[in-house]
Amino acid sequence: MNATKLIPVLLAAALLSGCSLFGRGGGTAPAATKASGAPGVARYDGPESKTVSLVYTTKRELSLTFDGMADKDAMERLLNELDAYGIKATFFLPGMRVAEEPDIAKDILARGHEIENNTLSRLDAAKLTYAETYREIKLGGDVIARKTGAAPRYVRTMSGAITDDVRLAAAQSGLRAVVGSSLFLHNWKDETPLQKRNYIRKYINRGGVLELDTEENRTMEEDVKLIAEGAKRAGYGFVTLDRLVRDGGERKPLEQIPGWDAAKINSDYAEADYNVMSNKAGDAKKEVVLSFDDWGTDETVTPILDTLAKYGVKASFFLRADGVERNPNLARAIAEGGHDVGNHTYSHPVITSVTPEQLQEEIVKAHRIITEAIQAKPAMIFRPPTGEFDAETLKAVGATGYRDVAIFDVTPDDFVKTRTAAQIAQAVKAQTKSGSVVLLHMLDDIQTVHALPAIIGELRAEGFAFVRMSELMGAGAPKRTAS
Repeated sequence: MNATKLIPVLLAAALLSGCSLFGRGGGTAPAATKASGAPGVARYDGPESKTVSLVYTTKRELSLTFDGMADKDAMERLLNELDAYGIKATFFLPGMRVAEEPDIAKDILARGHEIENNTLSRLDAAKLTYAETYREIKLGGDVIARKTGAAPRYVRTMSGAITDDVRLAAAQSGLRAVVGSSLFLHNWKDETPLQKRNYIRKYINRGGVLELDTEENRTMEEDVKLIAEGAKRAGYGFVTLDRLVRDGGERKPLEQIPGWDAAKINSDYAEADYNVMSNKAGDAKKEVVLSFDDWGTDETVTPILDTLAKYGVKASFFLRADGVERNPNLARAIAEGGHDVGNHTYSHPVITSVTPEQLQEEIVKAHRIITEAIQAKPAMIFRPPTGEFDAETLKAVGATGYRDVAIFDVTPDDFVKTRTAAQIAQAVKAQTKSGSVVLLHMLDDIQTVHALPAIIGELRAEGFAFVRMSELMGAGAPKRTAS
């Protein structure tokens, strides 16, 4: 170990042995030699520590976390801002800074926040040996526990690196997990207030772990305000990281979920079967399907789910899987609401503009992402983006295992941002008949969520019952061919 890396280790060892950092307690204690690791630290051969960047949960909560320890005045302002919004946060503190100013760490605890390990001196873990990595993690936690009485349970490195060495050293140190983040908010550049708001909106997710650095960030109080307001708009609350992890669950690997391989690439599609349904003509039951396409943020989708739950309506959602990939918990919330979760491709291509091979790859990739997100086999129903298709594409779709293709006959053009909620509701009412399938969207910055109560109320007043697409396309559904 070079001298620069050795100094923090010796200072930490002196602290742990009860000696002063500044010479008032005598010389270096014998424990320093032991702590420095001579002749070295054996590489841990047990299981690696878990990693946490997004917690698997559908609870409406996320965690706000901070790295480092800024000066006393900056930390006081930050803590006051958190108090103003009623946020309980998690602070990853460097052991050496806690040793220098333990009163700041104690104030963090006194205000109800959580303290975790940001290593001893925030060295770049990617450049350390295993022994150095272990000492940084172990001594950082030991100093924090000694100075505050709170033993850390999690560690985050300065760079956010989650290497095998970091995971093994964390496990050897008795820590529960190495923590990353779903968002590391660095300094803004020239963003407008609206751009900042919309950027934050993308990361206000159930189970999210938001990260800011108290020493790097130049707009800490503004950022806390933006994050707090974003969470409020989505109806979500903040909890400490340990609470978030304890409230969360374990996701099964994809291959352990029944139905994960129900969609497959199949080049033999020339005679493949398919079933296209845009409505159930002559439906005597006066049923109607509300269907939602694409993807949006929690701020948009959660109110849609709440409205459907309030009125007791089950709907059908066709998910764009590149959005699900970034935010799997929201997809799971849709499934837990009892709604159909269908396939809308991975990246939303017009399916007649790609090759059959590319189309099948889009569908199979989407199927696997959605399956892993909701931890169950999706409804095996496909909706083509924009509703465009032809006979060849439908055969390619059917050959993957997605035989049922859901189209629509009610199109209120709700995706047009200039359309008002009243216009959307009126268009749905005017076009809907027995057996109709209504095409709506869950995109941000459109008025669908505001139109939804009126849509449900007016259709129900006319005697319509709401069903899912899987129910409308059940046994005996007419087989259609592409025209």
